[in-house]
Amino acid sequence: MKYIAVLLFLFFSSCSKGQDLVEFPDKALADVFVSIDGLQTSFGSVLETHKGETIFVDIWAAWCRDCIKSMPQLKKLQEDFPKTTFLFLSLDKGIDSWKKGIKKYNLEGEHYFMSSGWKGPFATAIDLDWIPRYMVIDTTGKISLYRAIAIDDYRIQEALKNN
Repeated sequence: MKYIAVLLFLFFSSCSKGQDLVEFPDKALADVFVSIDGLQTSFGSVLETHKGETIFVDIWAAWCRDCIKSMPQLKKLQEDFPKTTFLFLSLDKGIDSWKKGIKKYNLEGEHYFMSSGWKGPFATAIDLDWIPRYMVIDTTGKISLYRAIAIDDYRIQEALKNN
């Protein structure tokens, strides 16, 4: 019985995530996304455009039930934090479904399609394992909230208030 307990402990401890990032790795910054206008741009360039701003990152997809269920609370966050930049990164299966999802759910903010997908440089660099995934980047460009998967996670409000 002790042997099984030790094996379970080792298994679960080896499966735990690494430390939360406070800066995006170079490979995440270099990953290329597609803008709503069809232009390709690196994630680093997107961040540079919003230098000095608080950025709320929402990694989502129109097919994601949890993403859709969170939309009313997301819109409330946008009302409560009007000076925050809302950056939506989509993992939809194609550009058409991504654009239809933006329109269908009336998502206001800045939108990019992650053409490299789940296994691309950005997703692997941030250990993306679930969507929705929320992150907050503070006015200095540091990641103040690395991983939240529920829109009602109290840490989201804290991170946005502290910026």
